[in-house]
Amino acid sequence: MRSFLRLLHREEGHAGPLPGIAAGAVGAILLGIGAAADSGWLAVVGGIVLAVGFIATPIMNHMMVEYDIYARLEKLEK
Repeated sequence: MRSFLRLLHREEGHAGPLPGIAAGAVGAILLGIGAAADSGWLAVVGGIVLAVGFIATPIMNHMMVEYDIYARLEKLEK
């Protein structure tokens, strides 16, 4: 678990938005299952989870990767 958290906080930015991507993938799967099974509530829940993952991914990328890079650039400019 510790190595996973360390991977999330690395500077390369590849794993930073991973939780948002994973939530979106789960939401897409639930949406597909709900639509195929004609289960309205499951499709709605899947759509909501997909939307949250879709919105959270760029926000997490900005907060976990880009914010630190911009802070260091600001510090260098001073």
